[in-house]
Amino acid sequence: MYPANGGDSGEYRTPGKQPGDDGAAFSALLEDSAEDLYEHAPCGYLSTLLDGTIAKINTTLLDWLGHARNDVVGRRTFSDLLTVGGRLYHETHFAPLLRMQGEVSGIALELKAADGSRLPVLVTSTVKTGSDGQPLLIRTTVFDARDRRAYETELLRARREAEREREELKRLNATLQQTLLPPALVSVPGLDVAAHYHIASTDEVGGDFYDLFPLAGGAWGLFLGDVCGKGTAAAALTSLARYTLRAAAVYDPDPAAVLANLNTVLNHEYNGTDPRFCTVIFGLLTPDDDRDGFRITLASGGHPPALLIRADGSADYLPTPGGQLIGVLPDVDIATTAVRLDPGDTLLLHTDGLTEAHTAQIGGGDRYGDEALLDFARALGPTTAAHTVTAVRALLDTLGTGVDDDTAVLAISVPRAPSGEQQ
Repeated sequence: MYPANGGDSGEYRTPGKQPGDDGAAFSALLEDSAEDLYEHAPCGYLSTLLDGTIAKINTTLLDWLGHARNDVVGRRTFSDLLTVGGRLYHETHFAPLLRMQGEVSGIALELKAADGSRLPVLVTSTVKTGSDGQPLLIRTTVFDARDRRAYETELLRARREAEREREELKRLNATLQQTLLPPALVSVPGLDVAAHYHIASTDEVGGDFYDLFPLAGGAWGLFLGDVCGKGTAAAALTSLARYTLRAAAVYDPDPAAVLANLNTVLNHEYNGTDPRFCTVIFGLLTPDDDRDGFRITLASGGHPPALLIRADGSADYLPTPGGQLIGVLPDVDIATTAVRLDPGDTLLLHTDGLTEAHTAQIGGGDRYGDEALLDFARALGPTTAAHTVTAVRALLDTLGTGVDDDTAVLAISVPRAPSGEQQ
Protein backbone atom coordinates (compact mmCIF):
# COMPACT_ATOMS: atom_id res chain seq x y z
CA MET A 1 0.00 0.00 0.00
CA TYR A 2 1.27 3.48 -0.83
CA PRO A 3 0.08 7.04 -0.09
CA ALA A 4 -2.38 8.35 -2.70
CA ASN A 5 -0.17 11.41 -3.11
CA GLY A 6 3.06 12.80 -1.78
CA GLY A 7 1.36 14.29 1.26
CA ASP A 8 0.52 12.75 4.60
CA SER A 9 -3.30 12.76 4.32
CA GLY A 10 -3.39 9.16 5.62
CA GLU A 11 -5.27 7.81 2.57
CA TYR A 12 -3.59 4.68 1.13
CA ARG A 13 -4.28 2.57 -1.92
CA THR A 14 -2.76 -0.33 -3.79
CA PRO A 15 -0.62 0.79 -6.75
CA GLY A 16 -2.61 0.69 -10.01
CA LYS A 17 -6.02 0.92 -8.33
CA GLN A 18 -8.41 3.81 -8.06
CA PRO A 19 -8.90 5.37 -4.64
CA GLY A 20 -12.39 3.88 -4.24
CA ASP A 21 -11.42 0.27 -5.05
CA ASP A 22 -10.03 -0.60 -1.62
CA GLY A 23 -12.99 0.96 0.08
CA ALA A 24 -15.35 -1.21 -1.93
CA ALA A 25 -13.44 -4.37 -1.05
CA PHE A 26 -13.47 -3.42 2.61
CA SER A 27 -17.19 -2.74 2.49
CA ALA A 28 -17.72 -6.20 0.96
CA LEU A 29 -16.00 -7.73 3.96
CA LEU A 30 -18.37 -5.88 6.29
CA GLU A 31 -21.36 -7.49 4.57
CA ASP A 32 -20.60 -10.66 6.60
CA SER A 33 -23.11 -10.50 9.42
CA ALA A 34 -22.20 -11.26 12.99
CA GLU A 35 -24.42 -14.32 12.76
CA ASP A 36 -22.56 -15.56 9.69
CA LEU A 37 -19.22 -15.03 11.40
CA TYR A 38 -20.51 -17.05 14.39
CA GLU A 39 -21.91 -19.86 12.31
CA HIS A 40 -18.88 -20.35 10.06
CA ALA A 41 -16.08 -19.42 12.39
CA PRO A 42 -12.88 -21.52 12.15
CA CYS A 43 -13.73 -22.93 15.60
CA GLY A 44 -16.77 -24.42 17.26
CA TYR A 45 -19.12 -22.39 19.45
CA LEU A 46 -21.94 -23.50 21.67
CA SER A 47 -23.94 -22.07 24.53
CA THR A 48 -25.52 -24.25 27.19
CA LEU A 49 -27.85 -23.78 30.10
CA LEU A 50 -26.44 -24.23 33.57
CA ASP A 51 -27.50 -27.87 33.54
CA GLY A 52 -25.48 -28.41 30.35
CA THR A 53 -28.40 -28.48 27.89
CA ILE A 54 -27.26 -27.12 24.53
CA ALA A 55 -29.12 -23.88 23.70
CA LYS A 56 -27.09 -22.79 20.70
CA ILE A 57 -24.38 -24.37 18.52
CA ASN A 58 -22.68 -23.10 15.38
CA THR A 59 -22.55 -24.77 11.98
CA THR A 60 -18.82 -25.37 12.18
CA LEU A 61 -19.14 -27.65 15.21
CA LEU A 62 -22.19 -29.41 13.78
CA ASP A 63 -20.25 -30.15 10.58
CA TRP A 64 -17.31 -31.52 12.58
CA LEU A 65 -19.61 -33.88 14.49
CA GLY A 66 -22.01 -34.73 11.67
CA HIS A 67 -25.13 -33.82 13.69
CA ALA A 68 -28.27 -31.97 12.61
CA ARG A 69 -29.07 -28.87 14.63
CA ASN A 70 -32.54 -30.13 15.62
CA ASP A 71 -31.00 -33.33 17.03
CA VAL A 72 -28.77 -31.36 19.36
CA VAL A 73 -30.32 -28.05 20.46
CA GLY A 74 -32.57 -28.56 23.47
CA ARG A 75 -32.13 -32.34 23.26
CA ARG A 76 -28.55 -32.98 24.38
CA THR A 77 -26.12 -31.70 26.95
CA PHE A 78 -22.53 -30.78 26.27
CA SER A 79 -21.34 -33.89 28.12
CA ASP A 80 -23.48 -36.01 25.75
CA LEU A 81 -21.11 -34.97 22.95
CA LEU A 82 -18.09 -36.29 24.84
CA THR A 83 -16.55 -39.76 24.83
CA VAL A 84 -17.00 -41.89 27.94
CA GLY A 85 -13.62 -40.86 29.31
CA GLY A 86 -14.24 -37.22 28.46
CA ARG A 87 -17.66 -37.31 30.12
CA LEU A 88 -16.15 -38.69 33.30
CA TYR A 89 -13.48 -36.00 33.33
CA HIS A 90 -16.12 -33.32 32.63
CA GLU A 91 -18.28 -34.37 35.56
CA THR A 92 -15.45 -34.84 38.07
CA HIS A 93 -13.07 -32.02 37.14
CA PHE A 94 -14.18 -29.71 34.34
CA ALA A 95 -17.68 -28.79 35.57
CA PRO A 96 -16.75 -28.35 39.27
CA LEU A 97 -13.77 -26.17 38.33
CA LEU A 98 -15.94 -24.10 36.01
CA ARG A 99 -18.48 -23.51 38.79
CA MET A 100 -15.75 -22.40 41.19
CA GLN A 101 -13.69 -20.20 38.82
CA GLY A 102 -16.23 -19.11 36.25
CA GLU A 103 -13.76 -20.02 33.48
CA VAL A 104 -11.76 -23.03 32.35
CA SER A 105 -9.29 -22.66 29.49
CA GLY A 106 -7.48 -24.98 27.06
CA ILE A 107 -8.71 -28.35 28.37
CA ALA A 108 -8.01 -31.32 26.09
CA LEU A 109 -11.11 -33.49 25.54
CA GLU A 110 -12.50 -35.81 22.90
CA LEU A 111 -15.87 -35.36 21.20
CA LYS A 112 -17.82 -38.28 19.77
CA ALA A 113 -19.03 -37.72 16.20
CA ALA A 114 -22.26 -39.13 14.76
CA ASP A 115 -20.35 -41.84 12.89
CA GLY A 116 -18.63 -43.00 16.10
CA SER A 117 -15.26 -41.41 15.34
CA ARG A 118 -13.44 -39.33 17.89
CA LEU A 119 -12.50 -35.68 17.51
CA PRO A 120 -9.70 -34.39 19.78
CA VAL A 121 -10.42 -30.80 20.81
CA LEU A 122 -9.26 -28.04 23.12
CA VAL A 123 -12.15 -26.54 25.09
CA THR A 124 -12.51 -23.18 26.81
CA SER A 125 -15.69 -22.38 28.74
CA THR A 126 -16.84 -19.24 30.54
CA VAL A 127 -19.91 -18.59 32.67
CA LYS A 128 -22.02 -15.61 31.59
CA THR A 129 -23.61 -13.76 34.50
CA GLY A 130 -26.48 -11.29 34.68
CA SER A 131 -26.46 -7.79 36.06
CA ASP A 132 -27.12 -9.25 39.49
CA GLY A 133 -24.03 -11.42 39.24
CA GLN A 134 -25.98 -14.65 39.00
CA PRO A 135 -24.91 -17.20 36.33
CA LEU A 136 -27.13 -17.34 33.28
CA LEU A 137 -25.47 -19.69 30.80
CA ILE A 138 -22.18 -21.22 29.75
CA ARG A 139 -20.35 -20.22 26.58
CA THR A 140 -17.88 -22.71 25.16
CA THR A 141 -15.30 -22.43 22.40
CA VAL A 142 -14.04 -25.64 20.78
CA PHE A 143 -10.80 -25.82 18.76
CA ASP A 144 -10.02 -28.73 16.45
CA ALA A 145 -6.92 -30.44 17.87
CA ARG A 146 -6.54 -33.21 15.29
CA ASP A 147 -3.39 -31.73 13.82
CA ARG A 148 -2.02 -31.12 17.29
CA ARG A 149 -2.87 -34.68 18.35
CA ALA A 150 -1.17 -36.05 15.24
CA TYR A 151 1.88 -33.92 16.01
CA GLU A 152 1.96 -35.08 19.63
CA THR A 153 1.56 -38.70 18.54
CA GLU A 154 4.43 -38.35 16.09
CA LEU A 155 6.50 -36.55 18.72
CA LEU A 156 5.87 -39.37 21.20
CA ARG A 157 6.77 -41.96 18.56
CA ALA A 158 9.96 -40.08 17.72
CA ARG A 159 10.82 -39.80 21.41
CA ARG A 160 10.34 -43.52 21.96
CA GLU A 161 12.41 -44.26 18.88
CA ALA A 162 15.15 -41.92 20.12
CA GLU A 163 15.11 -43.63 23.53
CA ARG A 164 15.34 -47.02 21.84
CA GLU A 165 18.26 -45.84 19.72
CA ARG A 166 19.92 -44.35 22.81
CA GLU A 167 19.63 -47.65 24.66
CA GLU A 168 21.05 -49.44 21.63
CA LEU A 169 23.90 -46.92 21.49
CA LYS A 170 24.62 -47.57 25.17
CA ARG A 171 24.85 -51.29 24.49
CA LEU A 172 27.12 -50.73 21.51
CA ASN A 173 29.31 -48.33 23.52
CA ALA A 174 29.57 -50.82 26.36
CA THR A 175 30.52 -53.59 23.94
CA LEU A 176 33.06 -51.36 22.20
CA GLN A 177 34.48 -50.26 25.55
CA GLN A 178 35.02 -53.87 26.59
CA THR A 179 36.95 -54.63 23.41
CA LEU A 180 39.43 -51.89 24.28
CA LEU A 181 40.37 -53.47 27.61
CA PRO A 182 41.98 -56.81 28.36
CA PRO A 183 39.27 -59.35 29.29
CA ALA A 184 41.15 -60.19 32.49
CA LEU A 185 44.57 -59.37 33.83
CA VAL A 186 47.06 -62.17 33.46
CA SER A 187 48.62 -63.80 36.50
CA VAL A 188 52.21 -62.72 37.11
CA PRO A 189 54.32 -65.12 39.22
CA GLY A 190 55.42 -63.39 42.42
CA LEU A 191 53.13 -60.41 41.88
CA ASP A 192 49.55 -59.48 42.81
CA VAL A 193 47.67 -57.38 40.24
CA ALA A 194 44.28 -55.64 40.17
CA ALA A 195 42.58 -53.10 37.89
CA HIS A 196 39.32 -51.23 37.54
CA TYR A 197 37.67 -49.14 34.83
CA HIS A 198 35.07 -46.59 35.96
CA ILE A 199 32.72 -45.42 33.19
CA ALA A 200 31.56 -41.85 33.79
CA SER A 201 28.90 -41.89 31.06
CA THR A 202 27.32 -44.71 29.06
CA ASP A 203 26.51 -42.31 26.23
CA GLU A 204 30.07 -42.09 24.89
CA VAL A 205 33.03 -44.41 24.71
CA GLY A 206 35.90 -43.21 26.86
CA GLY A 207 39.56 -43.24 25.96
CA ASP A 208 41.27 -44.77 29.01
CA PHE A 209 43.15 -48.04 28.59
CA TYR A 210 45.54 -50.39 30.39
CA ASP A 211 47.24 -53.75 29.92
CA LEU A 212 49.70 -56.18 31.47
CA PHE A 213 51.44 -58.77 29.30
CA PRO A 214 54.50 -61.08 29.24
CA LEU A 215 57.71 -60.31 27.39
CA ALA A 216 60.83 -62.33 26.62
CA GLY A 217 63.25 -63.34 29.37
CA GLY A 218 60.68 -63.44 32.16
CA ALA A 219 60.01 -59.69 31.93
CA TRP A 220 56.54 -58.12 31.90
CA GLY A 221 55.22 -55.01 30.25
CA LEU A 222 52.42 -52.84 31.63
CA PHE A 223 50.86 -49.59 30.56
CA LEU A 224 48.01 -47.26 31.39
CA GLY A 225 46.94 -44.28 29.31
CA ASP A 226 44.27 -41.79 28.31
CA VAL A 227 43.54 -40.54 24.79
CA CYS A 228 42.07 -37.13 23.98
CA GLY A 229 38.37 -36.89 23.32
CA LYS A 230 35.53 -39.39 23.47
CA GLY A 231 33.39 -41.39 21.09
CA THR A 232 34.35 -43.45 18.07
CA ALA A 233 37.39 -41.32 17.23
CA ALA A 234 38.76 -41.85 20.73
CA ALA A 235 37.98 -45.56 20.50
CA ALA A 236 39.95 -45.86 17.26
CA LEU A 237 42.90 -44.02 18.83
CA THR A 238 42.70 -46.20 21.95
CA SER A 239 42.79 -49.37 19.90
CA LEU A 240 45.74 -48.13 17.84
CA ALA A 241 47.67 -47.03 20.96
CA ARG A 242 47.06 -50.27 22.85
CA TYR A 243 48.17 -52.60 20.08
CA THR A 244 51.08 -50.38 19.07
CA LEU A 245 52.39 -50.44 22.63
CA ARG A 246 52.27 -54.23 22.79
CA ALA A 247 53.94 -54.62 19.39
CA ALA A 248 56.62 -52.02 20.16
CA ALA A 249 57.43 -53.69 23.49
CA VAL A 250 58.03 -57.02 21.76
CA TYR A 251 60.40 -55.33 19.31
CA ASP A 252 62.26 -53.28 21.97
CA PRO A 253 61.02 -53.43 25.58
CA ASP A 254 62.93 -50.36 26.72
CA PRO A 255 60.12 -48.08 28.03
CA ALA A 256 61.48 -44.92 26.40
CA ALA A 257 61.79 -46.72 23.07
CA VAL A 258 58.24 -48.08 23.36
CA LEU A 259 56.74 -44.63 23.86
CA ALA A 260 58.92 -43.12 21.13
CA ASN A 261 57.60 -45.78 18.76
CA LEU A 262 54.01 -44.97 19.74
CA ASN A 263 54.67 -41.26 19.27
CA THR A 264 55.93 -41.87 15.73
CA VAL A 265 52.86 -43.93 14.83
CA LEU A 266 50.33 -41.45 16.23
CA ASN A 267 52.08 -38.41 14.81
CA HIS A 268 52.18 -40.02 11.38
CA GLU A 269 48.57 -41.24 11.55
CA TYR A 270 47.05 -38.00 12.89
CA ASN A 271 49.13 -35.20 11.41
CA GLY A 272 46.31 -33.44 9.53
CA THR A 273 43.76 -30.87 10.63
CA ASP A 274 42.50 -33.14 13.43
CA PRO A 275 45.58 -34.07 15.46
CA ARG A 276 45.15 -36.74 18.11
CA PHE A 277 47.30 -37.49 21.11
CA CYS A 278 47.37 -39.39 24.38
CA THR A 279 49.10 -39.54 27.73
CA VAL A 280 50.55 -42.89 28.72
CA ILE A 281 52.86 -44.46 31.28
CA PHE A 282 54.71 -47.64 30.35
CA GLY A 283 56.55 -49.93 32.73
CA LEU A 284 59.01 -52.80 32.29
CA LEU A 285 58.90 -55.29 35.16
CA THR A 286 61.86 -57.58 35.74
CA PRO A 287 61.83 -60.14 38.56
CA ASP A 288 64.66 -59.96 41.10
CA ASP A 289 64.73 -63.53 42.34
CA ASP A 290 67.59 -62.92 44.74
CA ARG A 291 65.57 -60.43 46.80
CA ASP A 292 62.01 -61.71 46.13
CA GLY A 293 61.00 -58.51 44.43
CA PHE A 294 60.87 -56.73 41.08
CA ARG A 295 62.74 -53.98 39.35
CA ILE A 296 60.53 -51.65 37.35
CA THR A 297 61.46 -48.93 34.88
CA LEU A 298 58.71 -46.42 34.10
CA ALA A 299 58.51 -44.06 31.14
CA SER A 300 55.90 -41.33 31.02
CA GLY A 301 54.50 -39.42 28.10
CA GLY A 302 52.70 -36.54 29.80
CA HIS A 303 50.85 -38.88 32.17
CA PRO A 304 50.19 -38.36 35.90
CA PRO A 305 52.99 -39.96 37.95
CA ALA A 306 52.58 -43.37 39.54
CA LEU A 307 52.08 -43.73 43.30
CA LEU A 308 54.38 -46.00 45.28
CA ILE A 309 53.06 -47.22 48.63
CA ARG A 310 55.87 -48.83 50.60
CA ALA A 311 55.64 -51.75 53.00
CA ASP A 312 56.32 -49.39 55.93
CA GLY A 313 53.14 -47.40 55.11
CA SER A 314 54.85 -44.42 53.49
CA ALA A 315 53.69 -43.28 50.06
CA ASP A 316 54.88 -40.85 47.42
CA TYR A 317 54.73 -40.14 43.70
CA LEU A 318 57.40 -41.43 41.35
CA PRO A 319 58.18 -38.30 39.33
CA THR A 320 58.99 -38.58 35.63
CA PRO A 321 59.73 -34.93 34.80
CA GLY A 322 59.84 -33.73 31.22
CA GLY A 323 57.52 -36.36 29.74
CA GLN A 324 55.61 -34.90 26.78
CA LEU A 325 52.24 -35.73 25.24
CA ILE A 326 52.42 -38.64 22.83
CA GLY A 327 51.54 -37.91 19.21
CA VAL A 328 51.82 -34.12 19.17
CA LEU A 329 55.41 -33.60 17.97
CA PRO A 330 57.50 -35.68 15.56
CA ASP A 331 60.18 -36.06 18.23
CA VAL A 332 59.25 -36.38 21.87
CA ASP A 333 61.22 -36.18 25.12
CA ILE A 334 60.51 -39.31 27.17
CA ALA A 335 61.32 -39.24 30.89
CA THR A 336 62.04 -42.47 32.78
CA THR A 337 62.54 -43.53 36.37
CA ALA A 338 63.58 -46.86 37.92
CA VAL A 339 62.66 -48.29 41.31
CA ARG A 340 62.61 -51.57 43.22
CA LEU A 341 59.40 -53.17 44.42
CA ASP A 342 60.09 -55.14 47.58
CA PRO A 343 57.68 -57.45 49.43
CA GLY A 344 54.79 -55.37 50.78
CA ASP A 345 55.24 -52.55 48.23
CA THR A 346 52.32 -51.51 45.99
CA LEU A 347 52.45 -49.43 42.80
CA LEU A 348 49.30 -47.58 41.67
CA LEU A 349 48.81 -46.17 38.16
CA HIS A 350 45.75 -44.01 37.43
CA THR A 351 44.26 -41.69 34.82
CA ASP A 352 43.35 -38.09 35.56
CA GLY A 353 39.62 -38.79 35.77
CA LEU A 354 40.26 -39.51 39.46
CA THR A 355 42.29 -36.45 40.44
CA GLU A 356 40.19 -34.08 38.32
CA ALA A 357 36.89 -35.25 39.80
CA HIS A 358 34.76 -32.66 41.60
CA THR A 359 34.10 -33.20 45.27
CA ALA A 360 31.82 -31.45 47.73
CA GLN A 361 33.88 -32.66 50.66
CA ILE A 362 37.02 -30.71 49.75
CA GLY A 363 36.91 -26.99 49.01
CA GLY A 364 33.17 -26.90 48.32
CA GLY A 365 33.32 -28.64 44.95
CA ASP A 366 36.96 -28.19 43.92
CA ARG A 367 38.94 -30.84 42.09
CA TYR A 368 39.95 -33.87 44.13
CA GLY A 369 43.60 -33.23 43.26
CA ASP A 370 46.99 -34.91 43.56
CA GLU A 371 47.51 -34.05 47.23
CA ALA A 372 44.20 -35.60 48.24
CA LEU A 373 45.10 -38.77 46.37
CA LEU A 374 48.49 -38.87 48.07
CA ASP A 375 46.86 -38.53 51.50
CA PHE A 376 44.43 -41.26 50.49
CA ALA A 377 47.34 -43.58 49.57
CA ARG A 378 49.20 -42.85 52.81
CA ALA A 379 46.08 -43.75 54.78
CA LEU A 380 45.93 -47.10 52.97
CA GLY A 381 49.53 -48.16 53.49
CA PRO A 382 50.73 -50.75 53.87
CA THR A 383 48.35 -52.37 51.40
CA THR A 384 47.95 -54.78 48.50
CA ALA A 385 46.94 -54.35 44.88
CA ALA A 386 43.46 -55.79 45.45
CA HIS A 387 42.84 -53.72 48.58
CA THR A 388 44.05 -50.55 46.85
CA VAL A 389 41.75 -50.98 43.84
CA THR A 390 38.81 -51.80 46.12
CA ALA A 391 39.47 -48.61 48.08
CA VAL A 392 39.71 -46.52 44.90
CA ARG A 393 36.40 -47.96 43.67
CA ALA A 394 34.78 -46.96 46.96
CA LEU A 395 36.29 -43.48 46.61
CA LEU A 396 34.87 -43.11 43.10
CA ASP A 397 31.45 -44.15 44.37
CA THR A 398 31.72 -41.52 47.10
CA LEU A 399 32.54 -38.82 44.55
CA GLY A 400 29.50 -39.93 42.51
CA THR A 401 28.57 -37.58 39.67
CA GLY A 402 31.64 -35.49 40.45
CA VAL A 403 33.60 -38.03 38.40
CA ASP A 404 32.82 -36.59 34.98
CA ASP A 405 35.55 -38.43 33.06
CA ASP A 406 36.33 -42.12 32.72
CA THR A 407 38.90 -43.39 35.21
CA ALA A 408 41.24 -46.37 34.95
CA VAL A 409 43.41 -47.68 37.77
CA LEU A 410 46.02 -50.45 37.69
CA ALA A 411 47.77 -51.67 40.84
CA ILE A 412 50.58 -54.17 41.33
CA SER A 413 52.06 -55.36 44.59
CA VAL A 414 54.72 -57.78 45.76
CA PRO A 415 53.18 -60.04 48.39
CA ARG A 416 54.82 -60.33 51.77
CA ALA A 417 56.07 -63.61 53.10
CA PRO A 418 53.25 -65.49 54.88
CA SER A 419 54.53 -64.54 58.32
CA GLY A 420 54.49 -60.81 57.50
CA GLU A 421 51.13 -60.43 55.77
CA GLN A 422 49.32 -57.24 56.70
CA GLN A 423 46.05 -57.66 54.82
